[in-house]
Amino acid sequence: MNTPKTMHAVLLTGHGGIDKLTYSSEVTVPSPKAGEVLIQVRAAGVNNTDINTRIGWYSKAVEADTDTGGAKGFETVDDDDASWSGTPLTFPRIQGADVCGHIVAIGAGVSKERIGERALVRNMLRTYVDYRPYECWTIGSECDGGFAQFTVAPAAETHAVSCDWSDAELASIPCAYSTAENMLHRAGVGAERVLISGASGGVGSAAVQLAKRRGAYVIALSSPSKFDEVRAVGADQVIDRNADLVKELGEGSIDVLIDLVAGDQWPDFLNVLRRGGRYAVAGAIAGPMSEIDVRTLYLKDLTLFGCTFQEDIVFENLIAYIEAGEIRPLVAKTYPLSDIHSAQEDFLAKKHTGKLVLVPPQAAS
Repeated sequence: MNTPKTMHAVLLTGHGGIDKLTYSSEVTVPSPKAGEVLIQVRAAGVNNTDINTRIGWYSKAVEADTDTGGAKGFETVDDDDASWSGTPLTFPRIQGADVCGHIVAIGAGVSKERIGERALVRNMLRTYVDYRPYECWTIGSECDGGFAQFTVAPAAETHAVSCDWSDAELASIPCAYSTAENMLHRAGVGAERVLISGASGGVGSAAVQLAKRRGAYVIALSSPSKFDEVRAVGADQVIDRNADLVKELGEGSIDVLIDLVAGDQWPDFLNVLRRGGRYAVAGAIAGPMSEIDVRTLYLKDLTLFGCTFQEDIVFENLIAYIEAGEIRPLVAKTYPLSDIHSAQEDFLAKKHTGKLVLVPPQAAS
């Protein structure tokens, strides 16, 4: 295609409220460097990390839950540590960790045969940090992402995918499903009893499906209004997220806990784990500050996994699951890219189950 010089994109102009997101039709289209590809974005999912990055929630100066500052931001944010990696963001930044699209141009060293591929970009990029252990960039944070008509990505981390899914379905995969699969991978989940918090959200519903794929008996925590939808994605049992878990499930009744919520309920999560149980966490939407009775940790021989960095096999597995028809995401709603404010407001309202997805206007071929 003849690539235009400018594109439509959403620019994050600084840490703060939704008003920090500006839609523009005059953003310069990036050019792929050596080893990179240019992708015409077809769809891009909305994720917690978009909100967290925008409001500076990752800063240690913030102790509240995401919702508290989700719409208007926080009064106190230290810009120096307000990204997930702890490295200050450069503004303006094009966010969007989920990139689904087609390769339309290549940089030096990339095969011309890749032009035209339908592809997903791994959201945790290792190319830019020379594949060092426990280091990565998140697309849409340390570099520009998918909230635009075009974006660039490393060719080695842009995966061709063949399936009959819609663009919105494919755009639901990278961030949410890799986060969920990484937690299950790190905790070594198999055919055992797994409790999943935040099960109606994008990562939570992904974790339900992926745990079932591994043969687990899945117990999901959700608001009662979403019980049926959470069961529909595969949960064997659904419990009110505000329930007394020890009373409801019994102490020591769970093998693995997959947590995206944390907050005040966190001590009960350890209480329902069996001796030798495993706990994996990749989010704290109910609040990052929790108490721990260290005696519970060591007397029960528990293992805790903090999960951000992803080994290469995690995303490779997801592509294989897609092409084998072993998973299928739930898309709650799509929005034009220009409606990003509405999409994030709806995301924060948490009345949906599954993913919210943004669709950029399509440039002429």
